[in-house]
Amino acid sequence: MTPNKNDCIPEQFIFEQVKSCPAIVNFKGEPVTSDAGLTLIAELDRKREITSRLAGCFKDYREPNKILHPVNSLIAQRIYGLIMGYEDINDHETLRHDPIFAFAVGKVINEEQKSIILAGKSTLNRLEHCPENVSSRVDSRYHRVEHDPSAIETLFVELFLESYQKPPREIILDLDVTDDLVHGNQEETFFNPYYRGYCYAPLYIFCGKYLLAAKLRASNVDPAEGGLSELQRVIKIIRSRWKDVKIVIRGDSAYSREDIMSWCESQTEIDYVFGLGQNPRLIQLSQSIKYRASQEYSGKIKQVVELFETLFPPSPDLKNDAAAFVDNSVWYCSLDYQTLDSWSRSRRVVTKVEYSHEKVDTRFVVTSLPINKIPPGRLYTQKYCPRGNMENCLKEQKLGLHSDRTSTHTFAGNQLRLWFASIAYVLMNALREQCLAKTELQNATIETIRTKLLKLGAVITITKRRILIAISSACPYKDIFAEVYNRLSQLPSQLLIMT
Repeated sequence: MTPNKNDCIPEQFIFEQVKSCPAIVNFKGEPVTSDAGLTLIAELDRKREITSRLAGCFKDYREPNKILHPVNSLIAQRIYGLIMGYEDINDHETLRHDPIFAFAVGKVINEEQKSIILAGKSTLNRLEHCPENVSSRVDSRYHRVEHDPSAIETLFVELFLESYQKPPREIILDLDVTDDLVHGNQEETFFNPYYRGYCYAPLYIFCGKYLLAAKLRASNVDPAEGGLSELQRVIKIIRSRWKDVKIVIRGDSAYSREDIMSWCESQTEIDYVFGLGQNPRLIQLSQSIKYRASQEYSGKIKQVVELFETLFPPSPDLKNDAAAFVDNSVWYCSLDYQTLDSWSRSRRVVTKVEYSHEKVDTRFVVTSLPINKIPPGRLYTQKYCPRGNMENCLKEQKLGLHSDRTSTHTFAGNQLRLWFASIAYVLMNALREQCLAKTELQNATIETIRTKLLKLGAVITITKRRILIAISSACPYKDIFAEVYNRLSQLPSQLLIMT
């Protein structure tokens, strides 16, 4: 809350201690912030022009002579808040008086100002709330800022393309879905038995740690719903810049659908690797490889058991004890497989069988990559298994940037909130990939980077000549702060080009 200046606040507070002198507390100290590291984010954003380009996807119908907070300032303030851990617009009732945020969004700060005022919760709400009863933002009284969804979606792909100095030889696009649990009457929310709650089910597309798409969806749709159209949209933009790049599309068994696979097969230099659910026919076809794995494992454990029998007295648990010293037997093979109804053609299915003392784990992957280019073992371990890294990206989105804070009533408003969190992720990933490489934070999560590098206490002194942000000399990560600053100073002043 903004303090009420009419409240009577004592000049000082005295705390008595039995074995020491009294402690006196007052509110006469210099302004202090806990977010001094935001200066790095603001400088990176200025070089990369991320929030300003996002602001270009908005139309402002407000009267120019009455605008106190431009759209680019509102967007930067909202996204910087997410980066610094302030998930809700209510937090900005206090942040609006923080000189660090004012400095970061480009507000004029001088010592004559008695109070620095940024946008409050009501103003930010008008930016991101999309009331269903407003048909035209031009004629609306309060909600006069409109966004272009298509332009925002395109921006994510353009930022990804600009992250390379030259086109790569191959890229892998990961598809996945997660849950955004809701606790109100938001539009298009349904109970999902898999996630055991009322939620949205946003669809994401990543390339490594780069975010290309974040599409909010209702949770009563098929997990692959809209996946093909999103892939076609993203790949069309990629192909407009990189005509010869090879593209591999990857996902779990939810995306091994006929429409997606047949479309990939009809395109040039586009392949897929998808998980495939088990069924009796596949289990039957994999019996031979399962037998080989069992024979190999039996031979390995037999040797250990025989050794133990010479060292220890007979025991019924001897085989169980020996299993701890025997590696599981893992075998791979390729199958030609076609479903009875849903597939239009026969496809290559890679089988993995992992045989252990306790169980047999059988997994299947369907792919368009031929066996003469990549054998089954390499395909499973090098092409399919790394998709698990996308789960970490989704966790960073949800836990570190609160992308699941989809708590406004309208579906369109919640989609915009998801995009704000996604842009915040793009900024933080740019900081990690470009400025933290070869430091101890190069593989750190967003939450760790925020805690160690951004949430820094500092005393702020504003004079006529300068703004002094004095961080404690005892800061344990000041060497990394200095390294990030040096790298930022070497970047071009418009677009950041990342290798």
